[in-house]
Amino acid sequence: MNLDLPEANQLLDDLIAGEKKFNTDTEHIICPPAIYLSAFSEKLKNHSWLALGAQNCHFEKNGAHTGEISTSQLKSIGVKYCLVGHSERRDNFNEGYDLLLKKVKALLAEDITPIFCCGEQFQVRESNVFKEFIIKQIEDSLFGLDAKDISKVIIAYEPIWAIGTGKTATAEEAQEIHQLIRQRTATQYNESVAKNMRILYGGSCKPSNAKELFGQKDINGGLIGGASLKAEDFIALSNSF
Repeated sequence: MNLDLPEANQLLDDLIAGEKKFNTDTEHIICPPAIYLSAFSEKLKNHSWLALGAQNCHFEKNGAHTGEISTSQLKSIGVKYCLVGHSERRDNFNEGYDLLLKKVKALLAEDITPIFCCGEQFQVRESNVFKEFIIKQIEDSLFGLDAKDISKVIIAYEPIWAIGTGKTATAEEAQEIHQLIRQRTATQYNESVAKNMRILYGGSCKPSNAKELFGQKDINGGLIGGASLKAEDFIALSNSF
C-alpha cells in the first residue's frame, strides 16, 4: 500500500523509460495496488516485457462481495499474475489454507498465474519446527492440485522474520528452504514438476544481496518489496541474475 497515483505513474514511467537497461533474459512482473491496475494495464499494452500482477483476489466469480475483486475481473483488464497468501494477508486478514486453495483454483481457472507465498515468523523459526511449518502451508493449500495445475503455480518463500526487522537470512538459509520445497514437490509429484517449478525469494532482497541470493541453485527469482519502489533499484535487481 505504497505511492499515490502521481508517484505510482512516475515509477511506472521510469521503469518503461529504462527498458534497455533491464536484463532481457529475466521475467519482470509488477503488482501495484488494485486501484492502479486498470490504468497500468493501458500503459503496458505496448510493453509486453513488463507483466502486470495483482496483490490479491477473491475466489468467487461475482456476486455480493463488496470491496472484493474477482479473478475474472482481473483477467478482463489484462492481469497475468496474482499474489496469494502473502504473509501480511495471512497475519492481518486471517487467510487460512482452505481459502488460499480456493483463490489458487479461481486464478488457474482464468489462466492467471498464482504466486503463492509461504514462510515463517520469528517465533516459529526459533521453535525448530519451521521446516514443517512451511511445508504444511504448501501441502494444505497446493498439494490438492494435479501435476498440470501445480506446474502453473509460482511459489514465493518469505522468511517473515527477516522482513523489516533488521535480521537477514543468509543465502545459504534461503537456499535450504528453496531446496526443501523443491524436494517435497518432487516427492508429491515427480522430478520434472519439481525441477521446472519457479521458486522466488521474498525476504529483504535488495541490490546489495541479490546477486548472492539469485546465484543459489534453487532460487529462481525474487518477490521484491521496498526495493521495488525505486526504478534504479528494480533495474539493479534485474541485472543481478
